Amino acid sequence: MSWWAAVTDPIFRDRSRRRRPPLLHVATDEGSGSVVILVHGIASTWATFRALIPLLTPNHRVIAIEILGFGESPAPADSEYTLEEHVAALGATIASLHLRQPYTLVGHSLGSLIVSRLAAGDRAHGIRRLVPGARGRVAKVVLVGPPVYLAPAEIGDPKVRRRVSAYLRAYNFLRANKDFTLANAAIISRLLPKGIFEITELNWTPFVKSLEHCIESQTLVSDIASLSVPVEVVYGVLDAFIAPGSMTVIERMRHVTMHRVEANDHLVRKRLARVVVKAIDAVPGQSTTALASVSPQGA
Repeated sequence: MSWWAAVTDPIFRDRSRRRRPPLLHVATDEGSGSVVILVHGIASTWATFRALIPLLTPNHRVIAIEILGFGESPAPADSEYTLEEHVAALGATIASLHLRQPYTLVGHSLGSLIVSRLAAGDRAHGIRRLVPGARGRVAKVVLVGPPVYLAPAEIGDPKVRRRVSAYLRAYNFLRANKDFTLANAAIISRLLPKGIFEITELNWTPFVKSLEHCIESQTLVSDIASLSVPVEVVYGVLDAFIAPGSMTVIERMRHVTMHRVEANDHLVRKRLARVVVKAIDAVPGQSTTALASVSPQGA
């Protein structure tokens, strides 16, 4: 069922009346100026944006929200962690902030899928119907390290189809092998700052269900295509979660501007954070080359 169909479906509306979407944890709300809302990805927390927030607060009000099931946000026992549930919770949380002015949505990894769907719903007034208190409008969408995986059957290029299929098989393996995944995640987690990457017994269910229902089965491309606001895509050349060739379909969209960041992986490091700031403040269609020309120092 599509996002709009879910919103307008009578059964969905009945369930929504019985149980409102939970409010998520607002980890950061600081600075002044135009509003920027940060939404992290799977198996992570607001700490994803630790290098980005100080660069934004001088000129923006920065709000970092932790997604359903992760960080200090609620993890409902009966949640299936579908994209619709993630979006409904984020939409309700934004509505509770009573924003009066347009805002920029920034999503990292899974957060990219969530904010794209939220913005697509906002365009069709779906968010306001689901969450009547919502008043602000999405002015721009910035996607950081978006995992773009079309269904293999929809990919014409055989090389890209094989690459995406390999990624999807790997994700299925992680979901099916809990002990292996937890053990290796613990090793990786110890190598990174706290809150950047965490898969534990506590968030195992949100992790596997979000992986299956949001990342492996996604509508990111169609959601981006439906948007009328500018979309800025920032990604590291060394990002291991981006299948080579998978970005081509969104690169061709007129309202999308791409920003490649050399020598950066999936994490929002200082080098990539500087480009994200420029993408947030950029005039639509600004040269990708200019935005990517950042100093190698402090990377």
